[in-house]
Amino acid sequence: MKLGAPMLDSVVQPPPAVTPIDFDLPTLRQTFADEGYIVLRGVISKPRLDDVQRRLTEEFDAWKNSPASFRGGGLMSGHLNCYPGELARGVFDELEQSGAIGLARTLFPTTPNQIRVGCNFNLPGSVAQHYHTDGIYLQSFLIVNVAVVDTRIENGAIDVVPKTHKRFYRYWEFATGRVYRGSTRVTMSAGDVLMRTSTLWHRGMPNFTNTARPMLAFTMGEKNVDTSDPFADNAGRTQFQANWFSTSRLGRLRERTTIVAPITYSAYRFAHSLLSNKGYASF
Repeated sequence: MKLGAPMLDSVVQPPPAVTPIDFDLPTLRQTFADEGYIVLRGVISKPRLDDVQRRLTEEFDAWKNSPASFRGGGLMSGHLNCYPGELARGVFDELEQSGAIGLARTLFPTTPNQIRVGCNFNLPGSVAQHYHTDGIYLQSFLIVNVAVVDTRIENGAIDVVPKTHKRFYRYWEFATGRVYRGSTRVTMSAGDVLMRTSTLWHRGMPNFTNTARPMLAFTMGEKNVDTSDPFADNAGRTQFQANWFSTSRLGRLRERTTIVAPITYSAYRFAHSLLSNKGYASF
């Protein structure tokens, strides 16, 4: 297979037509407002996701042995970003047909052109990330995660801290207040959907299995996103990308140090947050 070659859904047997789900909107709206996230069960068909998993695995195997691969950038810590491209289009179609996208826009009003497609690729042997939020507190957006495979504690189910979206925390406040004590792991079956606000504190967790754990992400409402087709970037081809750490020599040193002595990164974030009020929580 040629690296990154787009593969059309027509090569697989299409799943049955999706029946719209009758969501309990008042309850979901209240839970989302209170907790900062909700989980919808059994939204995406398993045949669709089995195909996505297979194709992502093939793409990763081809990528890591190609000139496009890199050192560092999350490979050592085990958390890679991925732009899935065209192979995720069918999943988004099912999200729309089920009514999940309509629900998302009810919970967090956005325009159709403010959609970005991504994927968290949690590799075997990964380590726990530091707690963080996504982006800037005053520019929140919605993240629609889709579990491609059954996601349990052993393969890195996401760790979230409910209710932390309600106020801005500098890292030193989050750490000294031990806010993380309220965290919970969100386990999901393949086809479940996690909707969360970008201001909810969370972290990726270790994958103790020998198989990568992909989780698709459709962001809605990011400030500088404006596209008529979020699946057309990179000509629709899958692309693996750095996550948190740069691929430079300094970036690789920083990533390795964070793995071996995570307290050093915590200390850096703590000290930086004492001096900064720019609103970022990830770094």
